[in-house]
Amino acid sequence: MIYDYLPTDLAGTLILAGDDCGLRHLNFVNGKQPLAIQGDWRRDASHFSTLKTQLAAYFAGQRRTFDVDLRPQGTPFQMKVWSTLSEIPYGRVVSYQWIARRIGRPAAVRAVGAANGRNPISIVIPCHRVIGKNGALTGYGGGLDLKRRLIRLENPGGLPGSMASRLNPCGR
Repeated sequence: MIYDYLPTDLAGTLILAGDDCGLRHLNFVNGKQPLAIQGDWRRDASHFSTLKTQLAAYFAGQRRTFDVDLRPQGTPFQMKVWSTLSEIPYGRVVSYQWIARRIGRPAAVRAVGAANGRNPISIVIPCHRVIGKNGALTGYGGGLDLKRRLIRLENPGGLPGSMASRLNPCGR
């Protein structure tokens, strides 16, 4: 596994980890679930140069999507949730209930929340775009303040109380 750090003004220091097949982790060094560097991992600043450039552009408000190979590892249910997170348009928010319905498991709202919380590739797989069905901000690995700042970055008018009116924007 290859890793490196990326200091950012908006999100603090991020840790990127992956291999030649793709990105496996994008975590917050000071987040709720910091990634533990293993002894056999190798630090390589150049390995993630494309992603670092894309993240810098995203944080500057100049990029809306990412073009990197992703290799998250999880259960089939988690993978389905993470795939659905990637469908949420930039600048929009959806509820956990919307995701549960979207994956065909409308009663699995709590399980969706748990899978969302285990997303190993924050920001790129945009779990920050998921809020409570009442429009409330809910947990985020980088903290609620960062979640609020990411939502504001993507849509300056999309903060509470206007959030509730922006739920389920995909017309489903």
